[in-house]
Amino acid sequence: MFSQYFGHYLLNRGLITREQLADSLEFQKTVHVKFGVIAVDEGFMTTAQVEEVHEKQRQMDKRFGEIAVELGYLTEEQVESLISHQKQSHLYLAQALVDRGYMTIDEFGAALNEYKKDNSLSDEQFEAIRNGNVDTLVEKILVAYDEEKAAKYGKYLSLFAKNMIRFIDDQVYLEVSETNNVTPGNWLIKQDVVGTSPLFTGISINDETLLYVASIYAEEELTEIDALAKDAVSEFLNLHNGIYLVNMSNWGTELDMKPQQVFESATVSGDLFQVTVNTSKGAFQVVLSDNPSNIAVESATGTQTV
Repeated sequence: MFSQYFGHYLLNRGLITREQLADSLEFQKTVHVKFGVIAVDEGFMTTAQVEEVHEKQRQMDKRFGEIAVELGYLTEEQVESLISHQKQSHLYLAQALVDRGYMTIDEFGAALNEYKKDNSLSDEQFEAIRNGNVDTLVEKILVAYDEEKAAKYGKYLSLFAKNMIRFIDDQVYLEVSETNNVTPGNWLIKQDVVGTSPLFTGISINDETLLYVASIYAEEELTEIDALAKDAVSEFLNLHNGIYLVNMSNWGTELDMKPQQVFESATVSGDLFQVTVNTSKGAFQVVLSDNPSNIAVESATGTQTV
C-alpha cells in the first residue's frame, strides 16, 4: 500500500509523470506475491490450508500469519521467513523507476527522505509504513486532514483498507478530499451500524468499478449490473462491517447492523465524511457519518431518510 502513496507523492511533486507511475506500479503488481502463495511455494502449507485461513479472515481482523499459527499450519519462525520474503515488495517500485530511467537511486532516496519529513513521520512510523502497517499509514493520512475525523473514523477506515487488500485489490490506496461531496448519480450500497456508537456506512460507486469489485468478490467475471453484481458488493460491505463489529466488541462496545440497501442514481446529503478508495480499475467513495439520522438519500425512486 505504501508504494501507491509514495508513487502519487512523486507524481504530485512533478518528479515523475502519470504514465511513468502507471508503468512502474503495473510492474510492481506483476511481481508482488501474496502471503499464502509464498507459503505454498515454500512447502509450508497446502492450498486447502491457505483457503481455510482466507475464510477465517472473512470473520476476523487478523493477518494471514497470525491465523495460520493459531491453526498450527505455520510456526513463528516460518512466518518471519515469509514476512522477510514479502517485505522486499516495496523495493520493486524503486527498481522499476530506476531500471526504466525515470529516476536515479539518489533521487529516489532523497524523495523518500522528503516524504518522511513532509508527513512528520518518526523513524519508527516510517519503518512501520514501509513494512506494510496499514493502521499507521491510514492514521497519518487522516490526522493530516482532520484529527477529529481521524478519531471518529480511523479504526473503521484502517480496517476497510485492510479488507480491500485482503479480498479485493492489493494495489488500493485511500485519499481524503477537501470537499465532502459524494459523487451524484452513482450506485449507493449502504448499511447502518446501530447501538451506542451508531454509524452510517455506504459505498458510492459507478457501474465500471462496481463490476470490478463485484467480479473479484464473486470470483467470476460479471459484465452487467444485475442482482448478482449488486449482491456481491453488498456482501463485501456486510463482511467488512461484521469484522468491524467484532473488533468493537473486543474493545468493549457492542453494536449491531441492519440489512444492506442498494440505491440507484443516488444523491447523499447531511453531516457526512467521505474517502475516495482508488483501485487498479477505478475509484469509489466510502461514505460515513456518526449521525445517521441526519443523512438523507435521494435516488431514482424517491427520497429516503435513513
